[in-house]
Amino acid sequence: MATLGTGWDARYAATQDYVFGTAPSRFLLNHAKILPAGSRILAPADGEGRNSVYLASLGHHVVATDISPSGQDKARRLAHDAGVEVDFRIQDLQGWDWPQAEYDVVAAIFIQFAEPAFRDAIFDGMKRAVKPGGLILLHGYTPRQLEYGTGGPSQVDQLYTAELLDARFSDFDVLTLDAYDAELNEGSGHHGMSALIDLIARRPEA
Repeated sequence: MATLGTGWDARYAATQDYVFGTAPSRFLLNHAKILPAGSRILAPADGEGRNSVYLASLGHHVVATDISPSGQDKARRLAHDAGVEVDFRIQDLQGWDWPQAEYDVVAAIFIQFAEPAFRDAIFDGMKRAVKPGGLILLHGYTPRQLEYGTGGPSQVDQLYTAELLDARFSDFDVLTLDAYDAELNEGSGHHGMSALIDLIARRPEA
């Protein structure tokens, strides 16, 4: 994971521009209305902060982690410019002891650079971190994205299918599970027609 962290740090530091833009993902824009007011939200692997800053601008209390110091430096600038506060924390998700039932929402947007065993640990951690009745919002790419080549990992086993997410979140109430193609314009990192998938799942009440 040191190599992965070094790679992201170098990518974010290589340009003053925001690799994935400064606007939040369309997925968050479309679904932000379902989040309870003043939610405590965890945004893991949040990169340059576009999604955590947007959530904070809505009045939520946001903790954003990332492995890259240079990415979080840019995220702090973005939060400062937006006039919002986000609790930014450097955190490698590999081997992380995820908090227990601490958050109303976990919002995981394009966090797919993880091989299957690591991905399973991330999913388990996300489910652990959200409170009973809380929401997981997950947004990423399907294997069809390899045909487009407009962002995301190049390894098919790091991409999501509806069958995979349905199985991994079968212990949650799945509210949305939707695979579709759409044009993205999110900086240089996500640009062009893309094969996307959305999951919204609620942890059952205790």
